Amino acid sequence: MKYAYYPGCSLEKTQRGYDESVREIFKTLEQELIEIEDWNCCGATIYMSVKETVSLAVSARNLALAEKMGLDIIAPCSSCFTILAKTNRILSQIPEMHKNVNEALAESGLSYSGKTRVRHPLDILVNDIGIESIIHKAKRSLNGLKVAPYYGCQIVRPEKGFDDRENPILMDKLFSKCGADIVYYPMKVRCCGGMLMTTFEETALKLNKELLECAEKHQADVIVTTCPLCHMNLEGYQDKINEIYNTNFKIPILYFTQLLGIVLGLSESKLGLDSAFIPVTPKLKSIMEVQYV
Repeated sequence: MKYAYYPGCSLEKTQRGYDESVREIFKTLEQELIEIEDWNCCGATIYMSVKETVSLAVSARNLALAEKMGLDIIAPCSSCFTILAKTNRILSQIPEMHKNVNEALAESGLSYSGKTRVRHPLDILVNDIGIESIIHKAKRSLNGLKVAPYYGCQIVRPEKGFDDRENPILMDKLFSKCGADIVYYPMKVRCCGGMLMTTFEETALKLNKELLECAEKHQADVIVTTCPLCHMNLEGYQDKINEIYNTNFKIPILYFTQLLGIVLGLSESKLGLDSAFIPVTPKLKSIMEVQYV
């Protein structure tokens, strides 16, 4: 299958490991990602609070470009996925807004009919490619690895889509089949604070401390996530959380595509793990040293 690939700003810059691991696992699974030419920022959440029509036009431009390609758009970033899907929903429900957005797009020679489906890689991997097909290509087992799947607050909300919005389970199912022990993680959809880290840092640090505490309490070896901002907050601020709260967290934070890439036999460098702030644990390292045909 072919998909119109929308990396978004975070994957292009600060979160290259997510971008690299998505590209590598899709290539390994013989799925073609064609990056959208001249894509732009999805608009992010801040645009919605400034000018709705402008924010929708900014987002819809990417949808229009994908529509010209005749492909579903795949957006790994939770925020990008949410904004693009929200734009689709609003334009389908409010004809007047759709008309206004198309008038704006016409200035750059584009129009959007609303046919592009917005997909998340987790949805495609589990529901399109299928877990059994993935396991067939597995080169390693996660046997003995305790995994806390952290979905965050965006990809399954506000409305139920490809997974349950209160108790999503697709990562649980995927990595359980890969041999991992899925730990009880009741905070799987709790917010990490997002951009509060730049405005109300104390609140954001407390939220992330609680997420890390929950994983540690249930003896997780690793937290896997789908969101660049969640990843940044949980990984990049562990030292500061330890300093403030007198804790000793050293929990690796991986993108779910990085952990799946390990299963598929890919190297640390191909998955962007060699640039992680918190190195993989000896248990995970030992898993990576084994490869079977």
